[in-house]
Amino acid sequence: MNKNYLFLAILLIVLAAGLLVLPARENYVQITPENLMWDAAQPTRYFTVDQVAKMIIENDPTLELIDVRSIKDFDEFSIKNALNIPFDSLLYEDYQGYLGIEDMNAVFYSNDNIKADQAWVIAKRMGYKNIYVMEGGLNSWIYCIINPQMPKQTEPLTAFNQYNFRKGASIYFTGGELKQTKKTKSVTFVKRKKSTVAAGGC
Repeated sequence: MNKNYLFLAILLIVLAAGLLVLPARENYVQITPENLMWDAAQPTRYFTVDQVAKMIIENDPTLELIDVRSIKDFDEFSIKNALNIPFDSLLYEDYQGYLGIEDMNAVFYSNDNIKADQAWVIAKRMGYKNIYVMEGGLNSWIYCIINPQMPKQTEPLTAFNQYNFRKGASIYFTGGELKQTKKTKSVTFVKRKKSTVAAGGC
């Protein structure tokens, strides 16, 4: 089976599941199903873990990171500065104020993409803007940011630049220390005798 068809089938299932739990309310403007499907197919609805890490490190005020896992899972491990809105509580009025804040990017995440995608569908269907998903969820966060893998020597320079960023981000988020792998030669400075005018100084 073609990978694109499989992806679209999974996406349709996620969209359908998200729409089933959408309440019948009249105080918001719903996006049309056609526009919802179009938006769902766009790769721009995702933030990579690198983008999220960079925004957190730089204290980007436009980032609103929303963990849609359970309270128990959130308490066990979460990303710095994340807000916990469990998926089954997303439609509660108490949490509606956190969505659709002007000039803020609400980025949903869960362990993988499934619950975060469903939260995205619900929020988009309710007409909220600037809603995104952290691609790969916590699984990708752990693999890429917390435990980054050293690229192979044959990989391009961009892979090493990305690895260096991820290594620094890992230290930032875990409080670890940067270990130096190469030994540096010690440099000895020899103090030069002060020159005098008589000794040829100027």
